[in-house]
Amino acid sequence: MDILGTSLRICVDDLDAAVPVYERLAGTEAARFENGSVEVAAVGPFFLMSGPEGHLEVLSKIKATLAVKDVDDALADLHTVGAQIIAGPKSTPIGRSLVARHPDGSVFEYMDRKDAPQ
Repeated sequence: MDILGTSLRICVDDLDAAVPVYERLAGTEAARFENGSVEVAAVGPFFLMSGPEGHLEVLSKIKATLAVKDVDDALADLHTVGAQIIAGPKSTPIGRSLVARHPDGSVFEYMDRKDAPQ
């Protein structure tokens, strides 16, 4: 699997207040979208998330989002090392993703840009 980068996942109470701070720190403008009832802002290496407490509790258990060249390749490698696939692969507003629990218990999201709107 080709890992292209990593994004930190940060749950915030007020996305509108948090976005300008992270835009300034990252030196880039946020790309905002919704994933169900959760609002997301991708700002440089940060994924800021805001929404219902129950959803954020689940999302906060994911350590990071790893950008990969191809989710299908990641899936094959994850199966090889004995990871448990928790969700996906599925299409999202910015590509395809899956969530996996590694054998040590760490949970990560893997995301590619295939099927992303151009």
